[in-house]
Amino acid sequence: MNEGNSDVLFAEERQAAIAKMVQERGKVRVPDLVAYFKMSPATIRGDLRDLEARGLIKRTHGGAIPGDAAPVGFEPDNMDKTAKDLILKQAIAKRAAELVDDGDIILLDAGLTTKAMCAHLQDKQNLTVIVSDIEIASMLERFDNMTVVVIGGLLRRGFHCTVGPFAVKLLSELNVDKAFLGTNAFSVRKGCTTPDMNQAEVKRTMIRIATQVVLLCDSAKIGKNSFVQFAEPGELDLVITDSRISEQHLREMTEAGLEVMVEQVD
Repeated sequence: MNEGNSDVLFAEERQAAIAKMVQERGKVRVPDLVAYFKMSPATIRGDLRDLEARGLIKRTHGGAIPGDAAPVGFEPDNMDKTAKDLILKQAIAKRAAELVDDGDIILLDAGLTTKAMCAHLQDKQNLTVIVSDIEIASMLERFDNMTVVVIGGLLRRGFHCTVGPFAVKLLSELNVDKAFLGTNAFSVRKGCTTPDMNQAEVKRTMIRIATQVVLLCDSAKIGKNSFVQFAEPGELDLVITDSRISEQHLREMTEAGLEVMVEQVD
């Protein structure tokens, strides 16, 4: 294989292109890189080793994924979230609550961002709130201005929410004005994804019963993929994220036709 152009400058440019491809696609394979750059497998593997040493990618069997990517089946429970995560979620939650009108019937997905919405709903009047998260239900119970409907089902330990066929059946019999959903990962190519198949089915049902679907997704989750898809990008009416989103990801989302609301954070 001809590698006459593989001087130092070209190698740096090639590695930068590989790193960009990994970030955009979420995963690349060595054979695809060999065909694209017309280089030998040994050269491409050397590029991947260099990029991994710089923390830009993580090598996998036969390819690479982004350097900060957790395994697609990994899902931190609520105790694993950092203070930085919570700052972003609080900002997104406050903006989301502003979309709720008096008299609405809304659905709050399980998770810390939707949980953070609760404090901002206390001045709303005549709300009906559908929840599958028992911690969110406990918080909303204090407010006299709303009716809280708790979806039963199998309790998902560590995540304080219900899943399973009973939860899906109950949800499928309802209709709501607005559904506020969380996600473990979002990309333009794969949409909304989550590690748990049962959770994915509940989220799909939430989308089906809502007139308006609002995704609450902090910037750290954008451009990543998890195990099971529960929503195509076109099923979302609005995405609320934070100002730490990269220009590239924001451009990709708007070019795909998504309405994106960016909440400013320090």
